[in-house]
Amino acid sequence: MSEEDTDQTSENVLAEIQSFELPIEATLRSVYDDQPNAHKKFMEKLDACIRNHDKEIEKMCNFHHQGFVDAITELLKVRTDAEKLKVQVTDTNRRFQDAGKEVIVHTEDIIRCRIQQRNITTVVEKLQLCLPVLEMYSKLKEQMSAKRYYSALKTMEQLENVYFPRVSQYRFCQLMIENLPKLREDIKEISMSDLKDFLESIRKHSDKIGETAMKQAQHQKTFSVSLQKQNNVKFGKYINHDRIPEERNEVVLKHALEEEDENEEEVLTVQDLVDFSPVYRCLHIYSVLGDEETFENYYRKQRKKQARLVLQPQSSMHETVDGYRRYFTQIVGFFVVEDHILHVTQGLVTRAYTDELWNMALSKIIAVLRAHSSYCTDPDLVLELKNLIVIFADTLQGYGFPVNRLFDLLFEIRDQYNETLLKKWTGVFRDIFEEDNYSPIPIVNEEEYKSVISKFPFQDPDLEKQSFPKKFPMSQSVPHIYIQVKEFIYASLKFSESLHRSSTEIDDMLRKSTNLLLTRTLSGCLLNLIRKPHIGLTELVQIIINTTHLEQACKYLEDFITNITNISQETVHTTRLYGLSTFKDARHAAEGEIYTKLNQKIDEFVQLADYDWTMSEPDGRASGYLMDLINFLRSIFQVFTHLPGKVAQTACMSACQHLSTSLMQMLLDSELKQISMGAVQQFNLDVIQCELFASSEPVPGFQGDTLQLAFIDLRQLLDLFMVWDWSTYLADYGQPASKYLRVNPNTALTLLEKMKDTSKKNNIFAQFRKNDRDKQKLIETVVKQLRSLANGMSQHT
Repeated sequence: MSEEDTDQTSENVLAEIQSFELPIEATLRSVYDDQPNAHKKFMEKLDACIRNHDKEIEKMCNFHHQGFVDAITELLKVRTDAEKLKVQVTDTNRRFQDAGKEVIVHTEDIIRCRIQQRNITTVVEKLQLCLPVLEMYSKLKEQMSAKRYYSALKTMEQLENVYFPRVSQYRFCQLMIENLPKLREDIKEISMSDLKDFLESIRKHSDKIGETAMKQAQHQKTFSVSLQKQNNVKFGKYINHDRIPEERNEVVLKHALEEEDENEEEVLTVQDLVDFSPVYRCLHIYSVLGDEETFENYYRKQRKKQARLVLQPQSSMHETVDGYRRYFTQIVGFFVVEDHILHVTQGLVTRAYTDELWNMALSKIIAVLRAHSSYCTDPDLVLELKNLIVIFADTLQGYGFPVNRLFDLLFEIRDQYNETLLKKWTGVFRDIFEEDNYSPIPIVNEEEYKSVISKFPFQDPDLEKQSFPKKFPMSQSVPHIYIQVKEFIYASLKFSESLHRSSTEIDDMLRKSTNLLLTRTLSGCLLNLIRKPHIGLTELVQIIINTTHLEQACKYLEDFITNITNISQETVHTTRLYGLSTFKDARHAAEGEIYTKLNQKIDEFVQLADYDWTMSEPDGRASGYLMDLINFLRSIFQVFTHLPGKVAQTACMSACQHLSTSLMQMLLDSELKQISMGAVQQFNLDVIQCELFASSEPVPGFQGDTLQLAFIDLRQLLDLFMVWDWSTYLADYGQPASKYLRVNPNTALTLLEKMKDTSKKNNIFAQFRKNDRDKQKLIETVVKQLRSLANGMSQHT
């Protein structure tokens, strides 16, 4: 690089340095980065520049020096004045200081007051900000003390959302904020405790709640039912004609009206009996706390437990109606409370929940009633149970619960009620039969006649024309039975009331239950009565007469039911009463018993027979036992005149046939080894008396010698032996026109052998052997021929 370039560079550097532009590190670095001599040149240039500046400064100082000297001189002149001024200022300051000390004191007081005033203002502002918080918290404490927990929770919300944010910087606020969760837990625990007390209270008082609800439901229908009963007073004229039902209905109506007046005075509701505030309060509290689901679950769980306890019956519930009433009232009370909770709360219980609970309860109730009612043997208790079930069902139906299954259960209980009625009436009929004297009812005056007619529909113009004293053909049991059958119908009708059934269904029920009474109960009692050992022939005859009149009265019973239900008997589906078959069967049984007892009586007389089977000559008169038997039969058949003709004729024919058979068996008895001709002749005298009795027509209505034919076997056999007409017998045997057609070869052979043995032992036929030995040979020949005929019959058979 040339020297000129170096000089130019150094000048440039100096120019940059003099321009006071910073930083100059780069400028200086350019000096040292150039040629080695560049630094020296630069320093030389720098020294030259400094000398030039010093010369310029010196020129500047020389130029301003006089002005400086003049300024110093002026300052020296001012110095004296300045000192004076200083003294004056100091003196003035001293005087001002002395004068301002009091002002300073007052000013400081004013400053302190201003500060205090500012602090007071600040405190007031802060207190005004805190006071509402403290007031609200105090209010919260008061609400907690007063157990106004729902309001307390609302106050807590206001504190948290509105008041606490304003004073959150203060320590007392933090303490309050920390205390609120504990207060909430306390409220939850207290409200839950109140709820538990409420649940326990309604559990204890559910029967009172249910009783009140059932009374109200019963009250709503009592008046209308009473009016209906008043309209049905006409039923009474069909029962005993003694106004018993009218009196009953008047008493019922009067009682119903009195009860209605009492109920109008004070009508309690479930709200009057139960304080539901714990539920509302607890629900609101849990809703505010956002824990409503927990509360709902707890409430439903506890109520389900209580439902199970309520539905559990006592073991002795079936013994009294109070047991059933307590059971029903508790259940009604439970569901009345649930229905109230359903309608006054939102979501605590739902319709689906109550329906599920009711269906569960209904199944349990039906099972319990079905089990316990089966132990009831008293129809009055069953009827009271039915009335309770109806009131129970009507009450719950009024609260919207379906009760059709309960009415279906009532039909099952109705069958049981009918069974208990049948058992009760079995005893009633048995007592009537035991108290009956089985004699026609004697009437001595018009009053007694009307009394019987009022109890039993008997019509007989001939009897009405007779003068007093006179007798009804039936015994005292007939009107009593007729009355009791109508009482049974009335009792059966009681169960059909309030079952919400049509008149046709009620009519069908009454007729079916009455048929059961006739065909099973009354028929069974009659059959047992007929079979009793102490019932004699006279009593059996009266029983047949009684059943005849009872059968005729069945149409009046049908009219009685028709007047109750207003269902015509001509209706297609109307059930008919089976009285005709019932009493006909009883009559047949009585007739059969008459035949049996009559035969037994004949056997008793026959057992008294004391024949001397070896006598040589007859007594010349009939045996005493037989005459007594015939006299007995005559007297009995006199009693039979009140029986239907066919019955009396059958009894008479049966008696004669049985007597004939008994006499025949007596002759052919295997234990009887020997019979003399005298005994045969004596036996013939007895048979003749039997034939005379048969021909005397002891019972009217036999045609010709029909009754005498009962003894035809005996007559032909005895005639054969009395006239000893063996040749005719053997010759005509088997012929339709045979004189001895009814004589069996075996019978003749048996009797002939007994007589043959007697002739050998007693030598009765000695004269024949002496006078005519051919006759003895004839007997032997007859015996052989009879044996031949008997063997032939056996082979043929």
